[in-house]
Amino acid sequence: MPKDTKTRTATLYRMVMTEHTCPFGLKSKDLLEREGYEVEDHYLETREETDAFMEKHGVETTPQTWIGGERIGGYDELREYFDKPVKDEDETSYQPVIAIFSVAALMALGLSWFTFETILTLRAFEWFIAISMCFLAVQKLQDVESFSTMFLNYDLLAKRWVRYGYLYPFGEALAGILMVAGALTFISAPVAMFIGAIGAVSVIKAVYVEKRELKCACVGGSSNVPLGFVSLTENVMMLGMGLWMGAKALWGL
Repeated sequence: MPKDTKTRTATLYRMVMTEHTCPFGLKSKDLLEREGYEVEDHYLETREETDAFMEKHGVETTPQTWIGGERIGGYDELREYFDKPVKDEDETSYQPVIAIFSVAALMALGLSWFTFETILTLRAFEWFIAISMCFLAVQKLQDVESFSTMFLNYDLLAKRWVRYGYLYPFGEALAGILMVAGALTFISAPVAMFIGAIGAVSVIKAVYVEKRELKCACVGGSSNVPLGFVSLTENVMMLGMGLWMGAKALWGL
């Protein structure tokens, strides 16, 4: 809890310039007001004024907040002052994975409702996997270089043929898009089976056989998701979907 519960006025210094308004300054002001504080809001309107302020107070960043005459610090320190969680850049987070699968599921159900007027259809499940593949591919395609570098830590084929790490997200996206459309199964099914099978074997070898602790490249090269269940699930989904779509095409299911 805050150390000073009686003082309900806070002093905030933040950058507000013609071409730039500090987002953390706005967040600090909003947090203070939500905590019931009246904010004495001081603008730092030039680079020179900001530099002079930081030199005077011996700080390296803005915004800066004072409560009851005590300097609290920047936005993260202010969150700590109010006992709110502060994000650690190196902290493991499954939030991107949860967001991807949740939105993919809702989109699949929505497509099923629009097409069949019910959400409980086999096609909804197929769309869920295909859309998830597309979303996961987009995460990788945002920075293919970073993804390929992380991918090289464990993928068996990429270690032998480095260019595979650059092609993988394009293959995943292609297979996912074609599966959403239900078109060109003779392309989408083999691609999904190929990359899914190699990926699954690679993850099993690295995590469950060699017991290595690595970051998962499945949601992009900047992710903090441990390699293991999530990546294995992604690859098993692709393998299973490839087998299923191929069987449907062969036997007219």
